[in-house]
Amino acid sequence: MITELYQVPSEVFLTFILVLSIFLGFELINKVPATLHTPLMSGANAISGITLVGAVSLVGSGDPDLSKWLAVGAVALASINVVGGYLVTDRMLAMFKKKEG
Repeated sequence: MITELYQVPSEVFLTFILVLSIFLGFELINKVPATLHTPLMSGANAISGITLVGAVSLVGSGDPDLSKWLAVGAVALASINVVGGYLVTDRMLAMFKKKEG
């Protein structure tokens, strides 16, 4: 692993990755025109399915008490986020459908 290769403490490495991802996300979102923010966020909400998969896999492993309760909370919140993302996307796509009559 890279932290073992360069003798960097894992906390420092993870903090660097967190700060870098925050900066990169902020810069990328600022470059997107305001009219495209809704489709961009709809896609980002759909990516929360990855969190859902991770939470479901956590239910079956680890400490029986703490992991299971954290996993149940993560499944609930990620499910709400995924469903909300799909509902927003559906409403947004409905705006582009042609009206009959």
